[in-house]
Amino acid sequence: MEQRTARLTILIDPRKKKLFEEICAQQDLTPSQVVRRLIRQYMVDNAGTIDLPDWLVRGAQRSEETE
Repeated sequence: MEQRTARLTILIDPRKKKLFEEICAQQDLTPSQVVRRLIRQYMVDNAGTIDLPDWLVRGAQRSEETE
């Protein structure tokens, strides 16, 4: 698990943001949890020739198992 955090700022249409937050709430997840999961899965799916650290690959696998 990551020990430190860094802020990532994105711009999104207000209507999409509201809908995203509603869907997250229905699943009892925070928007940050969902975005972190999406980013991890994106890195695993698109790493190409980059060797990913074990903690990242394991974290993505655990996310898949809980879905």
